[in-house]
Amino acid sequence: MPYNLKKIAEESGYSISTVSRVINGKGRISQKTKDEILKIAKEHHYVPNQVARSLKNSKTNTIGIIVPDIRDYFNLVIKAADNVFSTEGYSILLADSNEDPEKEENYIRLMYEKRVDGLILATVAEEHEALEMYFQSGVPVIFIDNLPHVKPEYEDCVLLDNSRASALAVECLAKAGHEQIAVIVGNERETTGLERLRGFRNALEDHGLKAIPELMKKGDYQVEGGYRCMRELLEAREAHPFTAVYVSSYKMSCGALKAIREQGLRIPEDVAVVAFDFLDETGLNVPSITTITQPTESIGTIAANRMLARLRCEKGTEIIAQRILLAPALQKGDSSRR
Repeated sequence: MPYNLKKIAEESGYSISTVSRVINGKGRISQKTKDEILKIAKEHHYVPNQVARSLKNSKTNTIGIIVPDIRDYFNLVIKAADNVFSTEGYSILLADSNEDPEKEENYIRLMYEKRVDGLILATVAEEHEALEMYFQSGVPVIFIDNLPHVKPEYEDCVLLDNSRASALAVECLAKAGHEQIAVIVGNERETTGLERLRGFRNALEDHGLKAIPELMKKGDYQVEGGYRCMRELLEAREAHPFTAVYVSSYKMSCGALKAIREQGLRIPEDVAVVAFDFLDETGLNVPSITTITQPTESIGTIAANRMLARLRCEKGTEIIAQRILLAPALQKGDSSRR
């Protein structure tokens, strides 16, 4: 049963009227009292009845979308989703968390206050307290790119098969004759980073190659992180040699390529490279970069259609969460040759 004003009053020791004034921001209440009451309300994910009723009984025809970066890959996902929503009379409310979990949490709360009909979230955090407001109020949430720690019944998501993505990268390099392969991965606390690293390790084993800890660097999905990790690999190359590197995100790929070229090294003669989402539409990059690609349009389209299906469900209908995995592809260039 949802937490209510009476229960907050009982736990805090204050009267129901005092609790009500604090929750609704009315009246002159001491800061100490406010802090105590709001702390209890937050711990129990309390949703004010008025807001809950509003969310259940009215529509804004607005879908919230929160991503860590509106450029590049996510821009294409958003565009595909918007194409679906616009034809059904929905508009989108877009926010860029800039890979900041705290900023993302604030946007999740803001979207709820704006009474979005649903939320599509590419989270950079392991979990969010604010999502409980959506779950309790029946506001659908569809996860893309990364899946946080939520109960199985809330694991409604459209994700890339990240393990397969890494397997494609290793397979490409192994077939070219590379036996010492380095990797730069993202945050392992996220399912994306964890699965790409796991897929890399498993693929090495499948090809009879060793997973060398010194050749596994952990970045932060940023250009600077990729640059730093690549520099560390190159500086230790005499002690821990490698002939190829797999970089598991677009921005980190850019940083890694910069570090390689700054050292005067040739690609692929000195270091072979497989990147991620590195699409050179101009064709000016020499050599052409072998890259793992994601079905961006499909991710956006499927997530949007899944959201619409959730919104069309009749009240009281049991919702069964769907975990949809989409296949990556390898776009071969000259950077992975031996």
